[in-house]
Amino acid sequence: MKKITILMLSLVMIVTFTACGTATTSTGETPETKVVTDSLGREVEVPAKIESIGSLGVMRLLTYMEASDLVKGATDMDNVSELTRPYTYVHPEYKDLAVIGQGGAGGIVPFDEEIIKLEPDVIFVVSDYDGCDELSSKIGIPVVAIANPGLFDSIMNDSIEIIGEVLGKEDRATEINTFMDEAQKDLKDRTKDIESKPTVYNGGLNFRGKHGFDGTSAEYGPFMSINANNVVDQTGQSGAFTVDLEQVLEWNPDIIFLNPENMDLVNEQYKKNPGFFNSLDAVKEGRVYTQLAYNNNYTNVEIALADAYYAGTVIYPEQFKDIDAEKKADEIFKFLLGKEIYSDFVSAGQGFGQLTIGN
Repeated sequence: MKKITILMLSLVMIVTFTACGTATTSTGETPETKVVTDSLGREVEVPAKIESIGSLGVMRLLTYMEASDLVKGATDMDNVSELTRPYTYVHPEYKDLAVIGQGGAGGIVPFDEEIIKLEPDVIFVVSDYDGCDELSSKIGIPVVAIANPGLFDSIMNDSIEIIGEVLGKEDRATEINTFMDEAQKDLKDRTKDIESKPTVYNGGLNFRGKHGFDGTSAEYGPFMSINANNVVDQTGQSGAFTVDLEQVLEWNPDIIFLNPENMDLVNEQYKKNPGFFNSLDAVKEGRVYTQLAYNNNYTNVEIALADAYYAGTVIYPEQFKDIDAEKKADEIFKFLLGKEIYSDFVSAGQGFGQLTIGN
C-alpha cells in the first residue's frame, strides 16, 4: 500500500511541474508557436521565435523597440528619409526595405502579393486597419494589430508590451514604458501645484496638410502633459482644427507657440492682415516661440515629449530651471531612436527658440 501511495504522489508531482512550466511542451520540446492578444483584442498565434517582420504602419514603434534588423518590408511612407519622421531619418537603410503596402493619410493598403513573396514570420499592422483577419487569411501569415499612440494617451504601454511579447523583447518594452512613465510623472510633478498660469496658444500645426497661424489644437499633448492653460481648450473641441482669427484676438494669449516648419504660411497671413498680428500682446512683446511638428505619419512621440519639456521651460521657467531643452531633446532622441539629432533640427531651421512673425 505504501508503494502505491508513493507512486501516486510521484505522478502528481510530475504532472504539477509539467503544468507549471511554460518554456517546454509535455514532450520536453520548445513550443513552435505562442498566442498573443493584440490591440484589437484578437488572439493571434505567432511563431515562438520571430526572425523576420513585415510592418504596415508600425515602423516607428519597431524602431523604438530596437527591432529594425528584423524588418524586411514596410510601407511607402517608411522608405523615404525625413527629419520630421525621425525614425526614417536615423535609419536611411529603410529605403532598401521591400514595399509591402501603402500608408499615409489614405490609410493602410496592403500589397498582398509582395507580402507573400517576402514571407515574413509576422505582420504588424496599425490597428485602425479593419481587415486583419481577411489579410491573414489571404497571405497565410499571422497579422498582429498595434495601436499607434499619442503622447501619454495610455495606448503606448500596451502597444509596446504586445510588440515585446511577440518578439521576445520584453526587457526593451519594460525599459521604454518605464522611461515614458517617469517622464510623465516628472512633467506632472513640476506643474501640478502651480495656481497662476499664463494662457498659451499653439498654431501652424500639421494635420491633413500644412496650416498657418489658425491651424491649432485643443487637448494638445505637450500642453496637457505640463498642465498648461491652452486657450483653445475653451472651445470644447478635441484634436486639431482651424480657428477663427478673431477668436484668437479675443483670447489674446500670453504666450504663442508656432511650428517653425510652417512659418512661410504664417508670414503670408501676416502680409495680408498685419493689424491682427500686431494687436496680439504676445507678438508685440516678443513672446512667440517654437513647437516642433510631431504629427507625420502618426505621432512621433519623441518630438512631442521634447516639445513638452521645451514648452515647460518657456511657460514655467522657475519650475524647469534645471532643464536644458536641447540636451533633454537629445536624451529623448537617443533613448527612443538610438541617435542624438537635435542639431539636425537646428540646421533645418526647426530648433527651439523665439520667433518673429513677419520676417
